[in-house]
Amino acid sequence: MIKPGLHKSAIIDSTDIGSGVTVGEFAVVRHGARLEDGVVIHPYVVIEDGVTIGPQTEIFPGAFLGKEPKGAGVVARQLRFDRKVAVGGGSSIGPHVVLFYDVEIGEGTLLGDGASIREGCRIGQGCLISRYVTINYDTVVGDRTKIMDLTHLTGNCRIGSDAFISMAVGTTNDNSPLSVEGSVEQRVRGPVIDDGAMIGGGATLLPGVSIGTCAVVAAGSVVTKDVAPRTMVAGVPAAYKRDVPY
Repeated sequence: MIKPGLHKSAIIDSTDIGSGVTVGEFAVVRHGARLEDGVVIHPYVVIEDGVTIGPQTEIFPGAFLGKEPKGAGVVARQLRFDRKVAVGGGSSIGPHVVLFYDVEIGEGTLLGDGASIREGCRIGQGCLISRYVTINYDTVVGDRTKIMDLTHLTGNCRIGSDAFISMAVGTTNDNSPLSVEGSVEQRVRGPVIDDGAMIGGGATLLPGVSIGTCAVVAAGSVVTKDVAPRTMVAGVPAAYKRDVPY
């Protein structure tokens, strides 16, 4: 017997389904997935085993939660991950979002259309990850941070709370991507963006740079060295312009 709210065309192998759950046409919910009370799954969503969706979360058509990372023989680093995904309650997952295994999303977070978050990432509560943002492996984002359209956060980034990263920002983590000396894990280090920092549209942050608390990086800048807290930098390469009065 099909439960109310679960469409007859959906493939639902999980028995861990809360009350008031809606699953739309042709969605797939694998054995071992967990949907808590009031979850809404739109058509054509795929939820793999080991995925937990918190209460009152809505997942829009075409999203894929629980993708297994694949190296295909071209990825230099060793792929390590746990087969689990946790999405906090009250979140919204946009159309065609892809969450790889070993990802945690905090409560009340919005993931915009087409966003992609790779293994080992941790996203805090109340965040906005906007349309077509890509977040690479082992990156941490604090609470209430906003990351706007088409931005790329590279692997091994650290982003604080209450930060703002504008659209089309690029980050890098390896000054020697073609090197055969040393391990990738030892060499790769993404930028650090501290609490309350603001990064302007189209800026580029080079590997390992640190953007201090409440610092401002002007649009289009290329940041090649650390930025002190509560200062503004601009230009190519970015240079000190003035203090930030807050």
